Amino acid sequence: MWSWAGERPEPAPQLAGWPGMSDPRHTDLPEQLRRTPELGFGLIFLLALAGLLFFLLAGEVVEGDTKAFDEWLLLLLRNPADLSDPVGPLWFEEIARDMTALGGVFWLTLLTLWVAGYLALSRHFGTMWFMLLAIGGGTLLSRGAKLFFDRPRPDLVPHESIVYTASFPSGHSMLSAVVYFTLAVMLSRLEARRLMKIYILTAAILLTGVVGMSRVYLGVHWPTDVLAGWSAGAAWATACFLVARWLQGRGRIEPGEEARD
Repeated sequence: MWSWAGERPEPAPQLAGWPGMSDPRHTDLPEQLRRTPELGFGLIFLLALAGLLFFLLAGEVVEGDTKAFDEWLLLLLRNPADLSDPVGPLWFEEIARDMTALGGVFWLTLLTLWVAGYLALSRHFGTMWFMLLAIGGGTLLSRGAKLFFDRPRPDLVPHESIVYTASFPSGHSMLSAVVYFTLAVMLSRLEARRLMKIYILTAAILLTGVVGMSRVYLGVHWPTDVLAGWSAGAAWATACFLVARWLQGRGRIEPGEEARD
């Protein structure tokens, strides 16, 4: 920017060893995205796609256009002779209950507190508080969406798990995406090795996937509830990651290992 006297301002402070790169405390999100355009555009595309999918599903559900698909897939997972009996052996039903517990409030809260403790002991306090706010915000968003849409639970087949809230979107699916994706992103930032980053993110995707599928298998959610939960959770986690990148550039969150190399 030019001063009123028409003089050029002093150049922004440079990072030692990185010619032409300004102090990261004074960068903004667009500048960070220009440094890694593939990552930035990919994240923005994912955010837009996940958000669009959620709103499309919500519109179809409200109009009742997903009824045939939901019923078909739900019945596909049941014994035609006895709708109270999910397909597969008894031991698989028990595994499905174990998998669905991985998206329960108790386990996700316990996991979040465990990671928060790790970040605190590692003195990554900015990352810790941001993680807690991101997960807390996602939880409130899930509760609010359930109250807004107030979709009844499936009554086509008996439930194999106890439920207390409305059906759309699936809270287990959405909170799994919010918690596992957010934790994966926060932890992967502290890991310099690319292979470990991929491992952490892949584990988060698999955990989120099995939780959602178990909800349909147990008959407590329509398939579109789960799809909407995944979409909303992925959109929220992606938005939080973009905000985290911006805060990192402002010096409010500790830089990841890749920024220290």
